[in-house]
Amino acid sequence: MSTAFKSVQATALTVLSVFWMIGSPAAAAGDSFDGSWRVSINTRSGTCQSATLPVQVRDGKVTSGTSIVNVSGQVGQSGALRVIVGDGVRKANGSGKLSATGGSGTWSGGGGLCSGTWVAERG
Repeated sequence: MSTAFKSVQATALTVLSVFWMIGSPAAAAGDSFDGSWRVSINTRSGTCQSATLPVQVRDGKVTSGTSIVNVSGQVGQSGALRVIVGDGVRKANGSGKLSATGGSGTWSGGGGLCSGTWVAERG
């Protein structure tokens, strides 16, 4: 096998693994987690700023509740989620789990220079 083919194959497996972990849109959380959420982002390492961010969940898809920052992600039926948060050049990846009224997880960003935790609550 050529190196290029192995690279494409590895990329495809990675994408399939991520979809398996977070669920496909057809297996999305539906109404379970739909609504407005307030997320407190706390920096534990690095110089990235801590912040509070409004997000929306609809049909298991996570989006930003403000025009200041972009949020995209998916919540699975079990509440497991993965998101990408960014304001153009800067991006952070987050993962964790939601329950009916709250949630928590971890994030990393700033080119690997920052990381921390997040806590979410409905409303």
